[in-house]
Amino acid sequence: MKKILFIHQSAELYGSDKTLLLLLKNIDKSKYKPIVILPFDGPLKDALESEKIEVVIAPVLKLYRKLFTPKNIFGFFGDINKAFKIINELHSKHQFDLIYSNTLAVLLGIIYAWKNNIKHLWHVHEIIEKPKVFNKGFKKLLALKSNSFIVYNSKATQLFWETNSKISKKGLVIWNGIDVNITEISASEVLEIRTNKFLLQSNEIVIALVGRISRWKGQMILLEAFNKLAQKTENIKLIFVGAPPPNQENFQYDLEDRIKTYHLESKVLILPFQNDIHKIWQAIDIAVVPSTEPEPFGMVAIEAMMAKKPIVASNHGGLKEIILQNETGFLVTPNREQGLISALEKLIQSELLRKQMGENGQQRVIKEFSVAHYVSSFENFFDKNC
Repeated sequence: MKKILFIHQSAELYGSDKTLLLLLKNIDKSKYKPIVILPFDGPLKDALESEKIEVVIAPVLKLYRKLFTPKNIFGFFGDINKAFKIINELHSKHQFDLIYSNTLAVLLGIIYAWKNNIKHLWHVHEIIEKPKVFNKGFKKLLALKSNSFIVYNSKATQLFWETNSKISKKGLVIWNGIDVNITEISASEVLEIRTNKFLLQSNEIVIALVGRISRWKGQMILLEAFNKLAQKTENIKLIFVGAPPPNQENFQYDLEDRIKTYHLESKVLILPFQNDIHKIWQAIDIAVVPSTEPEPFGMVAIEAMMAKKPIVASNHGGLKEIILQNETGFLVTPNREQGLISALEKLIQSELLRKQMGENGQQRVIKEFSVAHYVSSFENFFDKNC
């Protein structure tokens, strides 16, 4: 049995959290024994433990912008000692064949693998253009001899990082996957969500953006487009589902202020993170992914497509690999309101188009983005390289 230590930078259930959970939930436990290190308690820890997977809380040496102050750097080196003590005990017990670091933000895996001559895999979910020092620093880390392998979540992510032969010879692409066996909820459940959660006043068409409320996810540009649509279309409502990252609540405050400025309080609703997101997807009509910077993949797009929802998304990054133009949705020029408005108008005006694109999208997810395909790709990798 191959023993693999998985290190992850969060314990929530957003994009990279979900991909890790799906992999570990479905991996063949008779062939692979996963042990997971997380930085704190949270819904991901609970979900992993419900699958009888051992989870240990320890510093993961997360890289972040405010790290480079004397106080934080001093704390970082203290965390190295704490983390190494914990991981030494785990390694003594399990003798790991591979250390898997999920996202570039996690530095514990590469440092420990280097110190102990263990194979290391970096699963890269990010495209980091700025700050430049981080971009250059991660390229140096990926090129290290002690970083044995790289898995990218999309061709766009691979293209971004593979700037030299030391990096390119290590990498391959494995698209993210989702569970394609989700049960459709009943019409009465859909009505209950639309009435009690979405607070619909009538048979309105629900446009939704699901994801972190952040600088680049596109909430503000979608609101600007919706404001113009709402001036000439009555039967629409906009739902934002998600919360800002810790200490970045200002993005939500700015969004709420703009909603009030436009007098859209009855037409726009912000909901916090939802554990039953698959039910939320089934209750909306149109999904929007208007990211202002390239999405490395676009997990919310395949989630919405699996629920038979048409997508309007920015035409860059991993979204270009997921959405088929004019078949499963519309790809529009990033950062341009008019593209969003035109695409949304087409979908608002045609229930048949929404239905056709939704059905096409679900079939594409089943064929290309199933969890079975995702897990088998990793199992093949582990078999060859552990």
